[in-house]
Amino acid sequence: MKNIDWSPWLIRMSQGDEEAFRTVYEETREHAYRLICYLSSSKEDAADIMSEVYIELLKSADKYRPEQPFTAWFNGLIVRQVRNWKRKSWRLYRIVEKVKLLADVSPDRKAEAELSAVGDQLELLPILRKLPLKAREIIVLRYYQDCSMEEIAALLEIPLGTVKSRHHYALKQLRRQFEEVQG
Repeated sequence: MKNIDWSPWLIRMSQGDEEAFRTVYEETREHAYRLICYLSSSKEDAADIMSEVYIELLKSADKYRPEQPFTAWFNGLIVRQVRNWKRKSWRLYRIVEKVKLLADVSPDRKAEAELSAVGDQLELLPILRKLPLKAREIIVLRYYQDCSMEEIAALLEIPLGTVKSRHHYALKQLRRQFEEVQG
């Protein structure tokens, strides 16, 4: 990776300049890919993690401070995304195990766990998009960001009871839509 002043590029990127993003991507992609391959346990995941790295780079370009070395800052971003990916994989494993354990539990809890597992495995994005925004927020924060119900209530500045009712409603809607897709 070239030793250049990245600040102007990152500022332009944070302002939506696509050319700046392309330049930063072209100059950093080999470095990022190598580091991801070293850190991740699966080479098959490298391309997906790489996408996550550049999405996060777009989101956090405005947080870069010129007094810090770009390479160190960028490496930190890569390491965090690899960790997030591993955590997501581990969460999928735990959810699948939970589904197995909940086989004899109430239908609501079992359905919730099954939906979580299916969501991570089959990408529920098209089905999620059909949910109203308030319900979608709860599902994304709960299952994709690993937030507790209390954290969601604080984050959205709504009562815990409202979070729980929206969660219940969203799961019911997802179940119904998933069953329609399964046909």
